[in-house]
Amino acid sequence: QAQLVESGGGLVQAGDSLRLSCVASGRTFSSYTLGWFRQAPGKEREFVAAVFWGGGSTLYADSVKGRFTISRENAKNTVYLQMNSLKPEDTAVYCCAAVWRKWPARLGVDYHDWGQGTQVTVSS
Repeated sequence: QAQLVESGGGLVQAGDSLRLSCVASGRTFSSYTLGWFRQAPGKEREFVAAVFWGGGSTLYADSVKGRFTISRENAKNTVYLQMNSLKPEDTAVYCCAAVWRKWPARLGVDYHDWGQGTQVTVSS
């Protein structure tokens, strides 16, 4: 199992940027596909982005494609979500998640390890 801890959330204005980080401990980091999900109050959890355990390939939700970028730095056991051009509808708790050597993975049930979440609030 991977232990995941997110950071980098905060309160920003529309159009601003944030970079979320998720640091993992546990089994070999490079063997995990890593994903980001978000959930706003009263709404269902939704997939945001994922990066392939083998490197290179990424997946994005249509709502964030072109604005968000997922990346990983295996030497630091960290996955990032760079969020640009933030909109009020991006407001949510963002969680990172990990799954052992599975691709593609864009459903919550695909992942077995989850972080605690970090709040992102975008004001208009």
